[in-house]
Amino acid sequence: MKTSIEGVEIHPLKVIADERGSIRHMLRASDEWFRGFGEIYFSTIHPNIVKAWHLHKGMALAYACVVGQVAIGLVDSREHSPTRDAQQIVYLASPEVEPESYQLLVIPPKVWNGFRVPTGITEDAMIANCASLEHDPNEIVRVHPMFFPFAFDWGSYELAG
Repeated sequence: MKTSIEGVEIHPLKVIADERGSIRHMLRASDEWFRGFGEIYFSTIHPNIVKAWHLHKGMALAYACVVGQVAIGLVDSREHSPTRDAQQIVYLASPEVEPESYQLLVIPPKVWNGFRVPTGITEDAMIANCASLEHDPNEIVRVHPMFFPFAFDWGSYELAG
């Protein structure tokens, strides 16, 4: 599924469950949206916290929510993008919480993103990221939400960064 930002994609993910538990698909090398493999990591998010903003210069991100619910903010600041200045919030959830929101969010390089647990939710969340490159501190740009040059409404929160 396409989104309002050029190059950002959302794909439904499959859960195969039986009486023993479940298998949750996230990404296969044969998926047309696979951008390569650099590393996989997990990020936890506490309620009332905003983890934003960051932009990867060359890394594509592939997020899936594996615990709880998460709201992912996106801002397209790419100079020659047909969706320059577009903003969007994508909601992802683990299959136990909201089966239809168990999806893969693919974010191309140079699109700002950040995340939080949606307002009113009191449980932690966790997202998995299958990044196209290994972490490199020179490849990422970080901006605190208070100094972000685009107006973006995260709602109320206690801590950000």
